[in-house]
Order: sequence, then structure tokens, then C-alpha cells
Amino acid sequence: MSIVQFNKPKLPGLSFTNLQNRIKRFSFVVLCGLIGFGGGLLGAQISGNGGQTAKTIEQKQQVISSESELISEIAKKVGQSVVSVEVESETSATDFFGFVVPQRQASAGTGFIISAEGVIVTNRHVVPAGATKVSITMADGTQYANVQVLGRTSENNPLDVAFLKISDLKGKSLTPVTIGDSSKMEVGDRVIAIGNALGQFQNTVTEGIISGHGRSVVAADQSGAGAETLTDLFQTDAAINQGNSGGPLVNISGEVIAINTAIAGGAENIGFAIPINDVKGLIDGVLRSGKLQQAYLGVRYVSLTDDLAYQYNLDVKRGAYIVPSRDSSSVVAGSPAEKAGLKEKDIITKVNNITIDEKTSLTAALSRFQVGENVTLTIVRDDKTITVRATLEAAPSEQ
Repeated sequence: MSIVQFNKPKLPGLSFTNLQNRIKRFSFVVLCGLIGFGGGLLGAQISGNGGQTAKTIEQKQQVISSESELISEIAKKVGQSVVSVEVESETSATDFFGFVVPQRQASAGTGFIISAEGVIVTNRHVVPAGATKVSITMADGTQYANVQVLGRTSENNPLDVAFLKISDLKGKSLTPVTIGDSSKMEVGDRVIAIGNALGQFQNTVTEGIISGHGRSVVAADQSGAGAETLTDLFQTDAAINQGNSGGPLVNISGEVIAINTAIAGGAENIGFAIPINDVKGLIDGVLRSGKLQQAYLGVRYVSLTDDLAYQYNLDVKRGAYIVPSRDSSSVVAGSPAEKAGLKEKDIITKVNNITIDEKTSLTAALSRFQVGENVTLTIVRDDKTITVRATLEAAPSEQ
């Protein structure tokens, strides 16, 4: 460090040499003081910054560690209720000579336990109509070969759901999952998917967020066959691999809020899941009666969007619009809808307190109720809002 000397006037009573010496001593003392002060300040800043950096890293490590522990705990808690579903099916194919020959096919998926007595939820497409044998493998490796199919939703139903039951638990009591409230889930909420990835890797755990809701997709198998229209779905970036179908999508409280169902081909980590609220009515009915019966209203409708409301020249932009039909009435004869007095061009906006909108279709709303329940329908008819009562019945194919 260089000391700059200033050209100063001579002070009275001091020789130049003495003055020079005193200036040197004073400068040295000041310089040492400055160096000491600066060094102390710099040391304090370094120490402070170093401590702050270390503290920040430690905090981050604690957050990461806590999050990992949370996911691990959820995986352990829910994982004991997640099962692998192995299915043997009988299909037919045409051989080289044009003869129809039977074929056996093996496939696998995922399910989760909803009762201690061995009732399991999975996807309809996991257990095809031609299934001849269904077996279950528990998380601890226990296998059950005699599994009954309690019921499947119809192929044209937007709810891709099936119910299974283990016939003989061999004295074992199973641990059911905790069912959550899917209506509380918002875009950005953390979720965890658990499933039998690729039909081989049992209880694979992935995590992500809810990245969308109210999605409608057309789903098919890898060959493009068996296309199904699914509505009112959660979109998630938690990896849902092949074989994960039918497994649970879980919130950070360890509650099942959806059923993993489909993935978007040609995209990275875009999966879809059925909100659990859309299935609660079916679950309650199966647990109560031991069979699947879906509540039925009996109308043909479209779910309104801004574009469809404009196309039909409607002021109401959300709801289930009973579309007029030239071929047949969109209110099925003898149905609960007809008995309740519903008409074509009615717009159903609510079922009880459930609003019909882009998040919840009419079919999804009705699925929350059981056969025989009375519901109040809020309807817009000729620009007037009215309410009617309807008693839900079992869908015709399930009666």
C-alpha cells in the first residue's frame, strides 16, 4: 500500500525533519489502524457470508431431506394397500386361412385396496371383458389366485373403472387406502403416483404436481384399438408408466385423490387420472351391495364450453346441454330424466350442490351418487332457472 504525500505548508515551531518524522509515525499508526479495522470488517463479512451460505445450504439440505422422508413415509403407508393385477384373457384372431382361432393373452396393471375384506379398485381396461383369470400380488409378495370381478363400467362410459374382490383372504385382514377429496386439489399441488411399472416393477413411486384439470382425452392401447373417450381428468407430470393403470394418485397427506389411467403418447410425463370424487358413489355402492351399479339419469348431452355456447346461441356457457336430436329424443323414454320432466334444450347447471363445469361433467357428478338416491337438478330453461327432483336408477345394461 503506497502513502501519498501531500505538499503542505511548514508548521511553526517544528523543524522539517521532526515534522517529517512525526508525520511518518502518525501515518504509520493511522495505516495500522485502518488495516486492522479493514481486516476486522472484511473478516466479519467473510465470516458472516460464510455462515450465511453454510446456513442456507444446511436449510436446503433439511428441506430436501424432509421432502424425501415425507415421500418415503407416504410410499410406505400407501404402498401396503397397492397391488399388482395380473390378468389372463381370451381373445380371437383370424389366421392365414381366414379361420377365427382363440388366443390367450397375459397382461398386468395396478389396483388399490378399499376395504379390509379385499375389495379392490382398478381400471376397466386392466380387466378386459374377455378376462378368464385374475390374480393379485400384494406389496409383501402374498399372492391370491382366486379373484372375482365384481363389475366394470360399460365400454362407452367415460369412467374407466372396475372392481375386484379377493375371494379367500386366508385369514388375513387387509389395509385399505384413505380416500381423499379431489375437489380440493389445485393446479400446482404435489402428488405421488404408485404403481406396477411396465407390469414388472411393483410399487414404483414417482412424484410431481397436478398440472391441469377437467381434461378430456381419447385413450387407446398401443395398437390403437379399444379407443375410449375419457372426461373430467386430472393432468399430472408425475410419471405414469405402462402398468401403472389403476394405481393411486396420492396427495401429500397420503390420501388417494385420483386413479391413474392414461399417458399421452409422444410426450414427456403427461399423464391423466380420474378424480376420486367421480368414483365415490360407485365405491359406496359396491361396498354396500357387493356389485357395481352406476346411477343413471337418461339424457344425451354435451358439456358446454365458450365455443359450444356460441354455436348453439346460448347465454349460459357452462353446464350439460340436452341437445335436440332429429332421430330420437335426447331424453330417454321411461328414464329418471323423463319422469322428472326434463326436456330437450334444458341446461343442467347443478346436481345438488355440485356445479357442472369444465372441472366436472354431468356423468362425473352423477357418479358421486348411488342408485335410488334423490337429487335436485338446477336447470336453465327458456332463460329461467328452475329446480326439479329426480330419483336415480341403475343404468339399463346393469339392471
